[in-house]
Formats: sequence, structure tokens, C-alpha cells
Amino acid sequence: MFDDLACEKYGRKDLEYQRWRWQPHGCDLPRFDAKSFLERLRGKRLVFVGDSVNRNQWVSMVCLVESSIPKALKYMRLKGSLYTFKATEYNASIDFYWAPMLVESNNDNSSHHASSNRIVKIGAIQKHATQWGDADVLVFNSYLWWIIPKLKVLKGSFEDPYPVYKEVKMLQCYKMALKTWSAWLETHVNRTKTQLFFVSNSATHSRADEWGVPKDQNCFNETKPISKEEYWGSGSDTKMMQIAEAEISKLKSRGLKIQMLNITQLSEYRKDGHPSIYRKQWRPLSKEKLSDPRNYADCTHWCLPGVPDVWNELLFTYIIHH
Repeated sequence: MFDDLACEKYGRKDLEYQRWRWQPHGCDLPRFDAKSFLERLRGKRLVFVGDSVNRNQWVSMVCLVESSIPKALKYMRLKGSLYTFKATEYNASIDFYWAPMLVESNNDNSSHHASSNRIVKIGAIQKHATQWGDADVLVFNSYLWWIIPKLKVLKGSFEDPYPVYKEVKMLQCYKMALKTWSAWLETHVNRTKTQLFFVSNSATHSRADEWGVPKDQNCFNETKPISKEEYWGSGSDTKMMQIAEAEISKLKSRGLKIQMLNITQLSEYRKDGHPSIYRKQWRPLSKEKLSDPRNYADCTHWCLPGVPDVWNELLFTYIIHH
């Protein structure tokens, strides 16, 4: 369990967020079965590729399976931007690779990536792909790091002493990056072996006025889900989702099977599921922030156990039953 997701450990007292279960209309979602899942992964490699929300889902997946594995038959390691969990009895790996924008960017260091000046090398993905190109199951996401009006597109190399950039509007830039990603998949993926997934954007809850609370508040102190059916907050960009869906549709039309794991709507209801202030703070907090906890509440990531476990129940269902 990573300390930025361990809400109970860091003082959260209300634990109802752990007990809610997603119930779709018209079907029942199978419960996660760790041993069946590991058996399906025997001799295989599952890799989550993306940003910290995708890492959140990876941690959830590791937690879901590791309790069924004896201590001597599992290990974890970190090498650069690649996190690996290994179930040795099954010769199965469940990995996470940090690539928040999928293509190369100035935020590719998994430990140091707080850049407000975001630069992407829009046509370059091979450096990342060497780390996950042999996977049997690939689960991608890319969303949060794009949400600024414009990004700088690099012409040339990050090593150039006098780099040349061009500012590009976010949606256009996002579309270009997903084209690079889809072109790599179309050319390199083993169509008889590899299962592909793209996770839609995870909901954020930073504007409490959207669910009927004074607008200067956020997910801090929220303990119940939103009950209004089809609630949709401003943190989920439908235009970005449409761009991703269009690219996935093109891949399908070219014979490449890829499944959109649409977790957005079900996550929208869960304003109660974020760490808020109940997490490890990696930097000392100022007196100003400490005086008003809403200033540093994390309303983006998710407590574990919690919402990402449901995402993995969906992923489990696709992998086992399709």
C-alpha cells in the first residue's frame, strides 16, 4: 500500500467509503477472484501504463491479488519508472510504468515531475514502449497531465542546447499524442496475444457547489456518495473522452481489438472516496495550508480499499470472460 493512498493509516475515521459497491443497470458485476485472475495471468505480464491515477489502479490490483499469495512467492521492485510485482508461483507480473502523457515529455521522471511548464515530444513513444512492448495485457490511461490550455511541443531532442518549441492548444495536442500511441499499437502489437485497454478519465471533486455545497469547499469532509443519477462534474472533459473513443474506434476498424474501460460515470458519484487530507504529505505544509485543510485536500486520487477496486472488477471481468 502506498502511503498517499492509505487513508485509514493516516487518520481517516469514517470507513464507509470502503463498503460501497457499484451495481450496473441490467447486469451483475462478478466479484474479484484473485486465484482465477492469477491463473489467467500464469506465465504472462500485465502492465498499467500512464499517470498517478493509473498507478492508483495498479496498487489496487496488487492489493487484490497479493493476499492470496504466500510471502515467499511474491516480491516487489522499482527500477526507474517501472514498478514490478511478481507472483513467482504463477510466473506472472503485474507492473506499472510511469508515462503520464504516453509520449515522451519533461515529466517522465517517476520521482520528479511537478512541472507546470509541460513539454511533449509528440511523435516519440518508442523509448517508453520498450518497457511495455512485450506485455500480454496493457492497460493505458492519459488524462490529468493534459488539463492546461496549451502545451509546448518540442521540435528536436530534449538534449538540444537550444530547444525549439511550438505552443499548441491542449485538445489538438492530446489528439496528436493519441495518434502516435495508436500508430505504435497498430504496428507493434501481437494481435493474437495482447489484450488492450484504455481507461477513461477518473472523476475529480474539487468544486463542491456542483453537488449543492458552498462553492469554496471540495471533497474535504465528504463521507457519502452523490445520489443524483447521471451526475457529471466539470472535472471530466467529454471532448477529451470523445477524442480517445474516436482513436479507439479507428483501431477497431483496422482489426485491432481494444476495450475502453469506462470508469468515469461510476466514479463521478464518489466524492467520498478521495484521500482528502488523509495521506502522507511529501512536502512540509505551510501554516496557511494547515490552518485550512481544504487547501491541501487531494480530491483527485482515491483511498484504498475503495473506488479503483471497482475499476479492477471491471478489468477482471473483461480479461476472464472475453
